[in-house]
Order: sequence, then C-alpha cells, then structure tokens
Amino acid sequence: MDDHKFAFIICTNNTLLLEECLHYIDHLAIPDGYEVELLTIADASCMTQGYNEAMLASDAKYKIYMHQDVFILNRNILGDLLAVFASDPQIGMIGMVGYETVAADGIMWHTDRTGSIYIRHPQVPYPALSDYRYHITDGYEFVAEIDGFFMASSQDLPWDIDRLDGWDFYDAFQSIRFLLKGYKIAVPCQRHPWCMHDDDKMLSLYNYDHYRQIFLQEYHPFLGKSYAEILALAT
Repeated sequence: MDDHKFAFIICTNNTLLLEECLHYIDHLAIPDGYEVELLTIADASCMTQGYNEAMLASDAKYKIYMHQDVFILNRNILGDLLAVFASDPQIGMIGMVGYETVAADGIMWHTDRTGSIYIRHPQVPYPALSDYRYHITDGYEFVAEIDGFFMASSQDLPWDIDRLDGWDFYDAFQSIRFLLKGYKIAVPCQRHPWCMHDDDKMLSLYNYDHYRQIFLQEYHPFLGKSYAEILALAT
C-alpha cells in the first residue's frame, strides 16, 4: 500500500455530474509528498461491485468512495482527513454525516445524526437539515454508521457483494464491517460543510426496503447499539 496516495473512487452513469464532481477534485490542495489518482466505474452492475473492482485496482492507502453528485467545497479536505487518521491509528473510516447508533429499524436517519452537508431541500423520507447536530465544537465524533455519499478509508475491507447487488445499504453494511474488525469511524466537526450533495429523491423505496430486511437479518444483534458497544464485540 502506498501510504502517500489518495484514490477517489466514483461509480458513474452521468457524464455531466461526473465532470462537475471532478472539477472540484481538480482544485483540491494536495498535501506535500502525496499524490492523487481517480478511478471511475461506468455503469457498474451495483455499488459494491464497482467499489470492490476499484479498491483492488488501487494501491492507495487512502481511498475516498463518493457519489458522482458530490462536490467537495473544502479545498484542504485531504490534509484534514490525514489529520484525523493520524490522530488515532484505530480510525479506519471517515464520513461527513454519521449516526450515533444503529437504528432499531435499520433506517439510518431514524437515529441521532451528526455532521454537516449542503443538500437540496430534503424530500420525504430524508430528514430536515436542522436535525444534523454536533456534541462537540472541534475535532471529530465517533459514530456507528456513516452516510455513503462520502466514505474515506485508510483500510481495505471488501464490500459485501454477496448480499448487496443493488444501490442501497452498502454504507450501513460497510460501517458495521469496519467496527467488527476493530476500527473506529469518525465524523469531523465542520464549521462549514465540506461537501455539497446534489442529491435527487430515492430511486425506489421497494428496493431500499429489500436491502433493509437483509441488513436487519444479518446485523440483528447490533440494532440499537452504539459504536462503542459494537467495537466491544469486535474480534
């Protein structure tokens, strides 16, 4: 693994969105001695397949999995991510929005949220932006799950392609996988949001609920638990 390298990994099916996303990446400040590579996966069969393919193709220690409709506003985000990872070697993943516990029904936004983001006016079933809050004024908070629009990792763990052949719940599954391997997940305090998510409404609640049922069955022992409780069960 090249510990002085970042890889941006993006599944894409929209050239216009991708071009705008890359415009922001191209204007990021790159820390001295580090390099950046870009891996885009066009028309992947599912999110986990695309992410696994790119993960195996890159030797970068730091991989940033993000949506094609995410625009990074913090030009110093790479240095900020490095500072968080360096502060605690047990931190394996960082997100911009996180959830303190695993919701009893598996739906992330049905539990307390932390983090910050610019987004379109939230539509049902997404929560209001006023519901995002911090319990800190600086640094970062540890969480049980992070939202999949931006997931930065310092460790390579395979994405669950066996159970997830669509576009939902990959973030929840991957978050639990990291915790069960003994890694912490952090959400930095952002005085101004580091990212904008030009998100549209959910594609299909039917598909979402299909994968939610799989999540409930697979991770039933962790429903309602905090990151610390799950870490305590890690092997």
